[in-house]
Amino acid sequence: MVRIPLVPLDLQEPKDIVDAVRKRRGGDLSELDRLLLHSPQFTEGYNFFLGKVRNNLTTIPKLRELAMCTVAVVNKADYEYNAHLPLFIEAGGTAEKGKAILHLETAIKNTELFDPTEIAVLRLTLEMTRDVQVSQETFELAKKTIGGNQQLVDIVGTIATYNLVSRFLVAFELH
Repeated sequence: MVRIPLVPLDLQEPKDIVDAVRKRRGGDLSELDRLLLHSPQFTEGYNFFLGKVRNNLTTIPKLRELAMCTVAVVNKADYEYNAHLPLFIEAGGTAEKGKAILHLETAIKNTELFDPTEIAVLRLTLEMTRDVQVSQETFELAKKTIGGNQQLVDIVGTIATYNLVSRFLVAFELH
């Protein structure tokens, strides 16, 4: 049970913020939006920022969603994992890979299931999320496989952003 009540699904005010959130979401407010909207100012910044991270970075969608699902697994944010697993599959991932990351320590060693770039994303996400610091070995692997500096900044930014999301979800017990 969520720790505070969600705002009504038919919320209309503040109109500009609610409309912007509905537009980014394709018309509906998610449960997360209905929690965030207790703070319209936070929601406005969150909506703009998350819209950029989801839609305007150079990160390959499959890798972006893999990172998001992995953050969710590490932080035990079931809502986030369940929301992004179908998007991971839609972006070219597989249900088998999605299930494998539930056992992350094993998944990051599975070179038959995951390609080198996916393993780099898994390792980078695990270390950033669990340890905050990233080992030089993992960072070098990410640099080698993910692409140029912009792609590296974009995937690290995505991982950091979805740590924010999962920590919000977990703190409010939105599952």
